[in-house]
Amino acid sequence: MLMDSTTVTFAEAKAHLSQLTERAAAGETVIITKRGKPVAQLSRPATSRKPVGLAMLRRLTESMPKQSEEADRFMRRLRDEARY
Repeated sequence: MLMDSTTVTFAEAKAHLSQLTERAAAGETVIITKRGKPVAQLSRPATSRKPVGLAMLRRLTESMPKQSEEADRFMRRLRDEARY
């Protein structure tokens, strides 16, 4: 699904960068202009995802050592030792 593009001035982009990046992350293209001419474009980066093979994932995790301590106790111990 391709969304529309939005054009904003450089000053507007500076003032609303967080909102504009959220819109770009949602798939919208944001064109930034300076003195009426396009100078930059915000858009979601193209990501290529490769499927993970279940057999390969099992082989990888089987070779890992088992955790000797439950995760909640481990995290609590790390936190307590660091003395936040």
